[in-house]
Amino acid sequence: MKSLSAQPVLAKLAVTAALSVLVPFFVGAGQPAAATSDGDHGTRLQVHSAAMNKDVTVDVQRAADTSRPAPTLYLLNGAGGGEDAATWEQQTDALRFLADKNVNVVVPVGGKFSYYTDWRAEDPELGVNKWQTFLTQELPPVINRMLGANGVNAIAGLSASATSVLQLPISAPGLYRAVASYSGCAQISDRIGNAFVKTVVAAGGGVASNMYGPADDPMWAANDPYVHADQLRGLNLYISSGTGIPGQYDTLNDPRINGKLMTLIDQDILGGTIEAAVNWCTHNMATRLDQLGIPATVNYEPTGTHSWGYWQDELKRSWPVLAAGLGLPS
Repeated sequence: MKSLSAQPVLAKLAVTAALSVLVPFFVGAGQPAAATSDGDHGTRLQVHSAAMNKDVTVDVQRAADTSRPAPTLYLLNGAGGGEDAATWEQQTDALRFLADKNVNVVVPVGGKFSYYTDWRAEDPELGVNKWQTFLTQELPPVINRMLGANGVNAIAGLSASATSVLQLPISAPGLYRAVASYSGCAQISDRIGNAFVKTVVAAGGGVASNMYGPADDPMWAANDPYVHADQLRGLNLYISSGTGIPGQYDTLNDPRINGKLMTLIDQDILGGTIEAAVNWCTHNMATRLDQLGIPATVNYEPTGTHSWGYWQDELKRSWPVLAAGLGLPS
């Protein structure tokens, strides 16, 4: 196990505390229905999902060199699914950072509070969720065809989708070469992890039993990346978390806080508690991978709350791992 730093695990009590206050902080083959250009390399697609019987918005940033086939990085937003302001585009410079790289960047918009998985039942609030099918079966052929991509893929996500990006490669072996998971909780079928997922889904008005059934249903374990970590072997892996202790982005001067005291208090207290919880999860997953002899780059930052400034940094830190999997220079 390659570790960028090593910090002690915060008390397990923080996980229980987080569950009581957690809110959306992070917040057949598809066919393109329409495409609009936002510039030389930016395109917004409407891709039809037969599994969900609807068109899904997908933002695409073309590779720097469009004269030859390039690999693709799928970049997932958090619990809000990119349907709110909590997005990679609005909260970070990720797309600018990736703009000079020879990689197509694909950002789905939608799937709020779904964990980007296939739900067993329609939810009264969140509707039909078949995001695993969309992301692994319906969308990639469209992207490869429209962009002339080379079929080599990586995936990265934060917070709720940091769980998803570990689930998706297990469900679709061979689809991805590299994975980056920032501030997520891989374990979803034990008591604490299950409560964590239920709390997130409930924050969006959904009912988690519509996802995988009641807490003791075998579907939870069947979709648990921690339980099936052995199936991540062969991937370039990067996982990370902070400790929840306020750091450089937890100040009134940070542009995302913009001098708003209550926003800072929420980020420090709520965001700190959540990050302490996912720190515990990240240590557990890192230990599991180490026990299995699966190489991974693991970064434990000594400070940092559950917020965008740190995820922006983690994307950049993880780029060498992602790039290696994509066959690109770092």
